[in-house]
Amino acid sequence: MPHTEKLNTKTLALFFTAGVSLKTWHDIGMIDREVAIYNELSKKYFKHIYFFTYGDKEDLKFKSYLADNITIIPKKYISNSLLYSFMMPFIHHKILKDVDILKTNQMWGSWSAILAKLFYRKRLIVRTGYMLSINSTMSNSKIKWIAKAIERVAYKFADAVITSSQSNFEYVEKNYHPSGIHALIPNYIETDIFKPLNGNKVKGSICFVGRLNQEKNLCALLKALKGLPYTLTIIGSGNEEEKLRKLANENEINVNFLGNIPNHALPKILNEHELFILPSLYENMPKTLLEAMACGMPVIGTNVKGINEVIEHGENGILCDTNADSIRDAIISLMENEELMQELGENARKTIVENYSLSNLAEKELELMEKLI
Repeated sequence: MPHTEKLNTKTLALFFTAGVSLKTWHDIGMIDREVAIYNELSKKYFKHIYFFTYGDKEDLKFKSYLADNITIIPKKYISNSLLYSFMMPFIHHKILKDVDILKTNQMWGSWSAILAKLFYRKRLIVRTGYMLSINSTMSNSKIKWIAKAIERVAYKFADAVITSSQSNFEYVEKNYHPSGIHALIPNYIETDIFKPLNGNKVKGSICFVGRLNQEKNLCALLKALKGLPYTLTIIGSGNEEEKLRKLANENEINVNFLGNIPNHALPKILNEHELFILPSLYENMPKTLLEAMACGMPVIGTNVKGINEVIEHGENGILCDTNADSIRDAIISLMENEELMQELGENARKTIVENYSLSNLAEKELELMEKLI
């Protein structure tokens, strides 16, 4: 392939989100999903890839998840993650001076890669799976003005920018006018792992996967389920778990809290359920929704940015409002129509295979990187 000629002698450095380690990814069940694209890139194209993480030597235990030519560079000398993020480019100068492309995983901590670009004159890709400034504004975070400042600097110095949703793409163009290449590359799905599986589904079963926090709007979902003959499985963790458990008990709603599940264990669980639901107040490009759709599940999502870019109402899923009554109506209308559920599930799978597969989106990243070489 043409990529091999240009990139097989090149090296890539991935800068983790500040404070995040491979252990973090492992403990919340994300490690398989997060490393998949770098395994794909390293096996077929790059000579070497370096992971600059915020874990200590314990991160080296997770080498088995990575291709042979991916090297883990754990934190050293400085225990404070914020201070380390500024010193990282200098502590690891022997590696970074010979790297060809620098890439950020998220905006928080992007300054490490920016400093490396400036000191070693390397090409920089700033990738954001979610917009830090939007999320901090929606959650009324005190760092929203800091978030905007970080984004402004990052987009100014980036040679290329990757955003994962159309709404984020338009937001960056409007607010920051990046001078480098700007590419829309959605989140990828391992469609050979997340796929329909043979087996019986539990009748009346609904599944949610994600963080248990306010933005996911799970209180509205539980209120919507009150009095309905359905069971809900909640996969994930977060600061609203105890509140949700109490609400479920008070309203006699049948809810199973499974906690964090390894990503590659999810397809089996998803395939045991009849319906997937994502009732969020706001999203960016929700991976859990894409994974459920890849499994051929009929899905319900709220009509908010990020979700309504993926779900085409009545074609590959159902959109509803964020209030409990609208969520309730959507659940009832879909669960009582088996023919529609079958049709939506098949179309959902087709949507993911055609637009979000790992191999297709890895090609898009490679095309972008080729332009920088």
